[in-house]
Amino acid sequence: MPTQRLTLLFMKPTTNYKRYTWFVLIFVFIVILAGGVVRTTQSGMGCPDWPTCFGRWIPPTDVNQLPPDYEKYLRQQDIDHTFNAYHTWIEYINRLLGALLGVFIFIHLVWSYRLFRKTKPSIFYLSFLLLLATGFQGWLGKKVVDANLAVVKITTHMIVALIIAAIPVIILARLKENKTVVPRSLKLISVVALALVIVQIVLGTEVREQVDEVSRALLYGSRDTWIGRLDKWFLVHRSFSWLVAASGIYLFIRTRPYPELRPAGLLIGSMVLLAISAGLLMNFLDVPPAAQPVHLMAASILSISLLSLRLRMK
Repeated sequence: MPTQRLTLLFMKPTTNYKRYTWFVLIFVFIVILAGGVVRTTQSGMGCPDWPTCFGRWIPPTDVNQLPPDYEKYLRQQDIDHTFNAYHTWIEYINRLLGALLGVFIFIHLVWSYRLFRKTKPSIFYLSFLLLLATGFQGWLGKKVVDANLAVVKITTHMIVALIIAAIPVIILARLKENKTVVPRSLKLISVVALALVIVQIVLGTEVREQVDEVSRALLYGSRDTWIGRLDKWFLVHRSFSWLVAASGIYLFIRTRPYPELRPAGLLIGSMVLLAISAGLLMNFLDVPPAAQPVHLMAASILSISLLSLRLRMK
């Protein structure tokens, strides 16, 4: 059986390469989701040093396992300045997933080199860019820890994650032989919708920075007062969401006649509804923790789905 699978791998190299690229893309979103869980549980400084955790490669599970100079690590935290194994292991698992993604992307680079270095060198260069972006993301993660979760660096961390997610989509589009011919108006709307989502994500990062500052000032309590303490950027973000919703639903309807575009349109419509639902929950139910990573994930998938839709159009 292993021999047969290996034979099939070499018989259909491009098909298996596409499947692996999809796997890498999905894993990128798993890492993004893990990052959202880290943030919503206030576990970002659960490992206050990098790349080790409390000076160890395997993080402690009990305060008795902390190093003799552990207090210098705890002083960097802004939550309660005490050891919390729950926060530590959430952050550590997030780091492990990021490291595993790096391994998968390195495999993708080697595969790209062997398969496309002569026939489609742009695929190899994109894969190399993917590895560079992932390495930069790892370095940026260290800077986030060093800066004690500085909000600007966290926002940059998120933007780089979206760039990493976009590259496999571009690779898949380059490998697609036939694109769908659509009216110019539909292509224009897809570009406008993508631009709207990008603007909305930027607005969302501004709101997120304010939420971080407000929650930290209130020691992560009194959630019912967080929304009321936000300024005009929250109102702009909330109002702008309806433009995003309208464009997403429009694309969902307009792509129905095109079988090749229908799955992307359905995903776009679903992510619009999910993002708005999570946003409404945060607005009216005092920012429930579970809604935050869902909102983040839906917005991330929506932006990449819009990019994929546009790249499939001719």
